[in-house]
Amino acid sequence: MLAVSVKNVSKFFKRKKGEVVKAIENMSFDVQKGEIFGILGPNGSGKSTLIRMIATLLIPDEGSIKVFGHDVNKEPEKVRKLIHRVSVEASFFKKLSAYENLFFSAGIYGLSKKYALKKIHELMASIGFNHSRLKDPIEDFSRGMQQKVSIARAFLTKPSLLLLDEPTTGLDPRAKREVQELVHKASTEGSTILLSTHDMDEAYKLCHRIMIIHKGKLVVIGEPKKLVENLRKKYPNASLETVFFEYTGENFEQIDLEVV
Repeated sequence: MLAVSVKNVSKFFKRKKGEVVKAIENMSFDVQKGEIFGILGPNGSGKSTLIRMIATLLIPDEGSIKVFGHDVNKEPEKVRKLIHRVSVEASFFKKLSAYENLFFSAGIYGLSKKYALKKIHELMASIGFNHSRLKDPIEDFSRGMQQKVSIARAFLTKPSLLLLDEPTTGLDPRAKREVQELVHKASTEGSTILLSTHDMDEAYKLCHRIMIIHKGKLVVIGEPKKLVENLRKKYPNASLETVFFEYTGENFEQIDLEVV
């Protein structure tokens, strides 16, 4: 069974003057179960819109999205039980402590307090979070600290599908590396992961496949190493960053979809 199936999906937004913005346009791709699948693109390319649709937070205007066979429009409750999302705009009960927020999430997913407490301490230790701050309110945390709590909350429940929208943004280099290790571990333990990132090195090291989107359109999809190897015929010192610029450059309108 496919973990995610996106077929001919489009999402439009209307601006105040009646102008229609095509955030996602006629996009199709599949994600295999157990895969770490990267989503790359410039700011405003549609990455977050796409992830929000998969997470049932937005409704596609055209096409269909299925998560483990469940339609996000027709069966949103079933989809939500299978997923967890981490984003740079993580939402919390800001007046409550990190402990209280994490225990609340654990309760929603039916985890016992004993198990949750053990898991919280394991996760926080693995990403270098100061345990003495767990009882402090979230509103007193820096953006990086809030991001760590958000990551712990997602990994607490071992979801079938993790939607990671720039999860390492705001983290110091050590914490970033520790989160990347968590992502790899979750994959080996059976979770499927969609990873949106601006970090080319992160995408190259972690992802089984990546796709690059630009102006709401899918422009290339494939294994990172193969994409780089193919481009080295043209640029001997090519990296994934070279691939990114090649497919989102000034000549984008002339680029044909390539599947590797």
